[in-house]
Amino acid sequence: MAQAVEEWYKQMPVITRSYLTAAIVTTIGCSLEIISPYNLYLNPNLVVKQYQIWRLITNFLYFRKMDLDFLFHMFFLARYCKLLEENSFRGRTADFFYMLLFGSTVLTTIVLVGGMIPYVSESFAKIIFLSNSLTFMMVYVWSKQNPYIHMSFLGSLLSQQLTCHG
Repeated sequence: MAQAVEEWYKQMPVITRSYLTAAIVTTIGCSLEIISPYNLYLNPNLVVKQYQIWRLITNFLYFRKMDLDFLFHMFFLARYCKLLEENSFRGRTADFFYMLLFGSTVLTTIVLVGGMIPYVSESFAKIIFLSNSLTFMMVYVWSKQNPYIHMSFLGSLLSQQLTCHG
């Protein structure tokens, strides 16, 4: 069993394996109180005024509690990030990395700009971790690349087929 997991892990593409590992290590570190989530969350004031640049990255690594939601996100990350990197971005690891970088930049910009708009800023101020959003972005990109394929979820098929036209 341990060898099967190790083999599965080693066969994973490099970007997927790196992101999955960083996300699991960060979330477990916070759960064991080795790392404080207060040092990871996206805080524009601390990024700009105190040069805590790492917050632009670490907010994508922490998935809050180790619960069923965390397991679902790790499943989506391992499955659809891997499928994207192996199929749509085969042989183009740098392009896949830049797609993730672009998506992360857009998500961060939306939160930062949304935080400056009156009457809307209160809602955006509550968004301090973008890890779930990045995972959903990868699932969305995969579904756009494969519009007629049913999404597999823990061995079953979703009854709704994701079909995107246009």
